Amino acid sequence: MRLLLDTHAALWALESAKGLSRAARKAIEEAAEIRLSVVSPWELVIKAALGRIELHRPVREICRELEREFGAVELPVSLGHVLEVGRLPHHHGDPFDRLLIAQALVEGLTVVTRDSVFKSYGVPVVRA
Repeated sequence: MRLLLDTHAALWALESAKGLSRAARKAIEEAAEIRLSVVSPWELVIKAALGRIELHRPVREICRELEREFGAVELPVSLGHVLEVGRLPHHHGDPFDRLLIAQALVEGLTVVTRDSVFKSYGVPVVRA
């Protein structure tokens, strides 16, 4: 399975004792490929700056740990991803999540997320 981690799922994956469901942990352990969209660190940087999330280490360190622990590979945003956002129905209002959904559709990825709205776009989901 080829996975794309939603931002919260990426953070939870680094917490060994809590966060992810057993199914999500198993999917991550057995994944053929794990992608971390550049959208996730972008979201973390913005939300931390706005005081909406408190991070206990720099975002760069979080990304490096995801790469080291799980082999997560960076997924850049392409023009195709952006254009796909424009074709999506407006089920979800969060611009970060809409771009993750578009990336998953374009790249054929299964998303690890707790957000039930992703399924309404026809995106395969492993519940975080």
